[in-house]
Amino acid sequence: MLSCREVARLLSESVDRKLGLWQRIHLRLHLAMCRLCSGFRRDLLRFERLVREAAPPGPPEQTPPEPPYSPPAEPLPREARDRIVRRLRERL
Repeated sequence: MLSCREVARLLSESVDRKLGLWQRIHLRLHLAMCRLCSGFRRDLLRFERLVREAAPPGPPEQTPPEPPYSPPAEPLPREARDRIVRRLRERL
């Protein structure tokens, strides 16, 4: 038997994805016996409906992906900069 905490987690997950068959069966059994979890489910469904109604019409906004992490650049040592400058001048 699922605990109320597990039921709350599954109900929240069911908003974003379809639960497996056994998860749905265990969930329904628990909800049939637990008045508090049934109330939580009802409130969750009501909240989901209100959010959907408040959302602007049209396709959902796409957020741009974050750029890959790059560590902060450290200044080159003086010797390395001098070598680069010498090599560039040799090629000109």
